[in-house]
Amino acid sequence: MRSHLLNDATAEQYRRSVTEGVERVAARIATTDRPFTGVTVDALSPRIDAIDLDRPLHDTAAVLDELEDVYLRDAVYFHHPRYLAHLNCPVVIPAVLGEAVLSAVNSSLDTWDQSAGGTLIERKLIDWTTARIGLGPAADGVFTSGGTQSNLQALLLAREEAKSDDFTKLRVFASKVSHFSVKKSAKLLGLGPDAVVTIPVDHDKRMQTVALARELERCAADGLVPMAVVATGGTTDFGSIDPLPEIAGLCEQYGVWMHVDAAYGCGLLASLKYRDRIAGIERADSVTVDYHKSFFQPVSSSAVLVRDAATLRHATYHAEYLNPRRMVQERIPNQVDKSLQTTRRFDALKLWMTLRVMGADGIGQLFDEVCDLAAEGWQLLAADPRYDVVVRPSLSTLVFRYIPAAVTDPAEIDRANLYARKALFASGDAVVAGTKVAGRHYLKFTLLNPETTTADIAAVLDLIAGHAEQYLGESLDRAS
Repeated sequence: MRSHLLNDATAEQYRRSVTEGVERVAARIATTDRPFTGVTVDALSPRIDAIDLDRPLHDTAAVLDELEDVYLRDAVYFHHPRYLAHLNCPVVIPAVLGEAVLSAVNSSLDTWDQSAGGTLIERKLIDWTTARIGLGPAADGVFTSGGTQSNLQALLLAREEAKSDDFTKLRVFASKVSHFSVKKSAKLLGLGPDAVVTIPVDHDKRMQTVALARELERCAADGLVPMAVVATGGTTDFGSIDPLPEIAGLCEQYGVWMHVDAAYGCGLLASLKYRDRIAGIERADSVTVDYHKSFFQPVSSSAVLVRDAATLRHATYHAEYLNPRRMVQERIPNQVDKSLQTTRRFDALKLWMTLRVMGADGIGQLFDEVCDLAAEGWQLLAADPRYDVVVRPSLSTLVFRYIPAAVTDPAEIDRANLYARKALFASGDAVVAGTKVAGRHYLKFTLLNPETTTADIAAVLDLIAGHAEQYLGESLDRAS
């Protein structure tokens, strides 16, 4: 079994095996003509259940054949231009190359003696990102597994900086359409059930700052402690961007930690056309970025950034076997001193490779293209009498609802939209997402693929309408 260990004696075997795997994936991507096959859970589960993991195949080619059957053929392929559902982007080739390198070398980014140059590369990328944001010379941060972890760590720092002995008095303010991880983080941090104060949004799904000011004032009047305001730089459902300058002003007035969840909107940091849409982010105390959303990176590639590096001490613990305190005096850079994780992948390498091959402008150009596409898609929807579109996009998300001409029952329209989404997924012709607006079911395009065209959008809208009309026709038949 030692023949399977990657080392100097097996380097050639490694090259052959990885090449064979890459060729299989490349062939699958090259011949994929739709984002999904439509396979069902009931059809796929028996194939996987039948595999006996205690009876290995002992042959890479045979395993790849099996993988083709249980995974590759029926995977959801985000690179396809009619994958329009969640915040999943097609990935750039330099980042995939970085993934191959980091997996093979397998550095762990918790300590210097496990990573060496990997630590310095990650730190360089953190400095690059904080400079793009404009957080100032004392800024710092660390790579994370994703936006949920970044939000959790940011709120941990905010909780500690609030310096309250009574967690039940701490309050976090976030908009009605902020990410669910805000409430999840509050629970994990031991805050009370009423800790997250929901702030209403305006017609464009942006936090109402007048309402925020009112709630901050009420908090102070009730003897409570405002711990943090979470502003969103690109909401998951609508791509809406909260009024960051006004929120920053209120945070400064009330002495509240300002966190900006820019997991989605961080692509604007590289934008050549729309950087001003995220103006005010430079006044934040902490920022979440997900490079694997709008920098076209493979999962995972994310970070939490802070204005004041000293605040990261709240996540610092020392272990004699790993990062003893003496290493601080010896100026040995251990990233575990900043992170909620211990063992941690060298995910930063993917972004490093991307910037060194494409440059930030290359990333920004791709993100600008999907923002432009969303604006064109909004015009299509606004002019189409079959659809109600919710808001003009600030990023690359469109939320809309099929409205049949002959049906007025909102519940029946809900069912038609739900059916259309399900039927479209089952066909494999396209994949779209769904959400609720004012208690009603809507559909959602999350446009993160520059290869998607307005013709793709128009075709998918026709498919949705066709499925919805089929459902309504069958519904009328059943009722008659």
